[in-house]
Amino acid sequence: MTVPDPDRPDPDRPDPAPHPTAGSPAPPSASAADALGVWRRQAGSEEVVLLDGFHAVKHALRFGAEIRVAVTADRAAALALADELAPDVREPLAALLAEVSYEAYASVVPRPHPTAVAALAVRPSRAGRLEALARTPRTAPVVVLDQPRNLGNAGAVIRLAAGFGATGVVTTGTLDPWHPTVVRGGAGLHFATTVERLAVAELPAGPVFALDPEGQDIRGIKLPDDALLAFGSERSGLSPELRARADHLVALPMRPQVSSYNLATSVAMALYHWSATGGAPA
Repeated sequence: MTVPDPDRPDPDRPDPAPHPTAGSPAPPSASAADALGVWRRQAGSEEVVLLDGFHAVKHALRFGAEIRVAVTADRAAALALADELAPDVREPLAALLAEVSYEAYASVVPRPHPTAVAALAVRPSRAGRLEALARTPRTAPVVVLDQPRNLGNAGAVIRLAAGFGATGVVTTGTLDPWHPTVVRGGAGLHFATTVERLAVAELPAGPVFALDPEGQDIRGIKLPDDALLAFGSERSGLSPELRARADHLVALPMRPQVSSYNLATSVAMALYHWSATGGAPA
């Protein structure tokens, strides 16, 4: 039986109705005008990344993100969500959130989120991300998405990697893993792992276990903690460059005549196999 996770946004379940804020009164936040001014000055900078929705802001706060500005169209409702789902971030969220009109909120995000919360956070430095990927010995694999195409799938993979305690997620190709749609799909968990885009030749050291239908059944393999688990694109599979870099080709069990799994499903199966045969979330 699967037990629902109340801390996970569920597209099929409406957000909880607002209720009176628990605890002491929230401290005053920045004025709407000040917050919108900071937002408009910061939004075009490559230093910051959009956190779209309550859950993205919640996770960013939990994992130490520096948030420059946060806005909401309904401060009481946002803090009620924090009281119910994430009391550990209620205090810092209350100090950050500025209430603005719904029209102003909608004007600064690509697509309004049901929770009507958004923030701009400082993106971790590239030098720091590269250092984290290169650090050895590794205690958990790096997930490599080889030329992915779907932004939502990439976000779902980053969320999985964070949940399993993977060292990081690396993409090759043109997809920006810090695109706002990817961050939204990852629920802000970019700050809980290391996310970077590299060429195949720049991948960190470690044995590459590439998922391929012609590979050895993964159930007979123990994936080492320092592995790079590589997954081809949703449509084209592994690129020639990544295939040439692979040390092992491994296959997921699949019923005959079923053509493929969703990318995030494949990553989940591989990370679960790693965790069940010796690895484990931190």
